[in-house]
Amino acid sequence: MLKYDSYILKNGLKVIVHQDRSTPIVAMNIIYKVGSRDENPDRTGFAHLFEHLMFGGSLHIPKYDEPLQKAGGENNAFTNNDFTNYYLTIPKNNIETAFWLESDRMLSLAFSEKSLDIQRQVVVEEFKQNYLNQPYGDVYLLLKPLAYKKHPYQWNTIGKDISHIELATMNEVQTFYKKFYNPDNALLAIAGDVHPEEMYKLSEKWFGSIPRGEEIERNYPQEPHQEETRELVVDRNVPQSAVYMAWHMASRTEDNFYRTDLISDVLSNGNSSRMYQNLVKKSKMFSDISAFVTGDIDRGLFVVTGKLLNGATLQEAENLIYSELNNICRQPVLEEELKKINNKIEANLLFGRMSVLNKAMSLGYYEMLGSAQMLNNEIARYHAVTRRDIQNTANEIFIESKPSKLFYRAKSN
Repeated sequence: MLKYDSYILKNGLKVIVHQDRSTPIVAMNIIYKVGSRDENPDRTGFAHLFEHLMFGGSLHIPKYDEPLQKAGGENNAFTNNDFTNYYLTIPKNNIETAFWLESDRMLSLAFSEKSLDIQRQVVVEEFKQNYLNQPYGDVYLLLKPLAYKKHPYQWNTIGKDISHIELATMNEVQTFYKKFYNPDNALLAIAGDVHPEEMYKLSEKWFGSIPRGEEIERNYPQEPHQEETRELVVDRNVPQSAVYMAWHMASRTEDNFYRTDLISDVLSNGNSSRMYQNLVKKSKMFSDISAFVTGDIDRGLFVVTGKLLNGATLQEAENLIYSELNNICRQPVLEEELKKINNKIEANLLFGRMSVLNKAMSLGYYEMLGSAQMLNNEIARYHAVTRRDIQNTANEIFIESKPSKLFYRAKSN
């Protein structure tokens, strides 16, 4: 049981504190509830752009990294469909430096044409390098709009099109910041050798005077049930042909998420998993294969990916994948399989609680999902899933709905 204290400032900022006296390092994690799903379809990639801009300096702190490093701290950030996460670690004696840094960029991020130009170019180069010029880099630029026709999950966090960032204006960027980067749209989680009461006082001191933002309406268009199979075939200069298949699945907070996550683990978690044993070792048609869930706050995707070997055709690969999916639909998984997977999940969850950074990040994440208490219930929710639950959910996903399929053909083949 991970203990924590929580508090909400008058401006809406939620503060969560976990005391861990085992280390002199303190972790601070700030989640802004803005991701790619919150973007204008004609101006995508803004949440990710801000992941860069937020390190470009604020009104009273021209260079974010400089004072943090002098205080012995480290930091990073990431963006996904649903939120943007900024995190740092710092010696406990210098924790107020973290409050100073984070509050200043929440209140008054410095905007200049020079800073925007620099970060715009950084993102454009990242788009080119990681998504356009790298083998298999454009897979999810192709697969996501195939799977989603209504919901804004149809574009990647990097953006739908490189021109959206290239053409971003200062006014558009400032409007996006004003809308989303406010205390009532944020969560602050702290873990380390700190006193909760002291952390609340520092939160009030540094964040309490920051005004709330305007209320955000989140009316995302919901994705309808997929009644038809969608297929896209592309030819690329890659060493191996590959297959990508995606089915719609439950949202992160539904019971069916846990059932579906267990399905993915039974199929491809480790060398003893079904897909590795049958499709990599026995069939020798795949060099690797995986099944995973995206874990999105709205309805996400169950994805199967595999790279082909020994002249195997895309149709043969698809048939082999379906044989494994049909097996899990026809018969309940073995008791031993379920127990082994649950043991792995429990070990991973408990191991994740050893690091103060992981604890701060997890507390913030689960609070964003609904309540930080969900972190303490995760193991029980996985253990509550029965073999019959898994079979029923597999049938709902793989039999009662249709997939989106991307066939990635190597030109040399």
